[in-house]
Amino acid sequence: MNSVLRALVLAAALFAGAALAQGYPAKPVRIIVPYPPGGGTDVVARAIAQKFQESTGQAMVVDNRPGASELIGTEAAAKAAPDGYTMLLTTNAYSINASLLPKLPYDSANGFIPVTLLATAPFAFVVNPQVPVKTMQELAALARAQPGRLNYASLGSGSPHQMAMEYFKKLAGIDIVGIPYKGLAPALTAGIAGEVQVVVTGLTAGLAQVRAGKLRALAVTTSKPSTAAPELPTVADSGFPGYDLYAWYGVLLPAGTPTDIVAKLNAELVKALNAPDIKERFKGVGVDTAPMTPAAFADFMREDLQLWTRIVKLVDAKPE
Repeated sequence: MNSVLRALVLAAALFAGAALAQGYPAKPVRIIVPYPPGGGTDVVARAIAQKFQESTGQAMVVDNRPGASELIGTEAAAKAAPDGYTMLLTTNAYSINASLLPKLPYDSANGFIPVTLLATAPFAFVVNPQVPVKTMQELAALARAQPGRLNYASLGSGSPHQMAMEYFKKLAGIDIVGIPYKGLAPALTAGIAGEVQVVVTGLTAGLAQVRAGKLRALAVTTSKPSTAAPELPTVADSGFPGYDLYAWYGVLLPAGTPTDIVAKLNAELVKALNAPDIKERFKGVGVDTAPMTPAAFADFMREDLQLWTRIVKLVDAKPE
């Protein structure tokens, strides 16, 4: 192919991409959420979906694909057509899986295009009210007195919630046994019923149960208290310095999606996140909106991968 022909092909491709973006979205858009309904990820997705429809006139359909610590939903998104009509709402688990698992059913490095970070939120350690502890130090003391007898709700190997607990166990030198659940909603239900003593929950999903007295919160995992629950201390301030983890929610598109569509979707999502009612709604449940450019989100994900690679090594995590 000579240089003139190559230039013509490139120009045609750019024109086609621009034309697609001008008419985008022309039909409903699917957002795959790799968790069951009811958790923080689902709450964020449905709030964004409502704003997207108000702005574009097209529905954003939330497609819950739970299981295997995001692997099922992420694989489905990776196999979708790169046309902007299927996106993935992912979390820290994307980085953890890349750090933990020797083989993935998708290309974590090149299989997706970052669109934007949506929001961040603390995790919270919560216990069944019958557990006789009110602080993280008391939880650690109880676990030391009863090694292997306390249990916690695990959302599967590589889930951010499980890794947050394993990191705490390492710092505290304790043994608490993980019991697997398919999502945060059933994990919280198990905590309320007393099937497990401890749950690491997104503050978004757990705060209502705490305020209803069905669970007791001990601490949040971020370095600073949450504005939604300022009465809760941090894990670091509870005697475990250096502990600083949080949940994040972001959107990816399958590799090969035209750059103009990536840019247009980024603009729509940033617009939704900057809406005053979304900011206020998220703030009330402990979530901070955090829109970014695609390039900034790519940098963020690289740094997050480095963080979780260190933690996976520290806790000597193994795939289940």
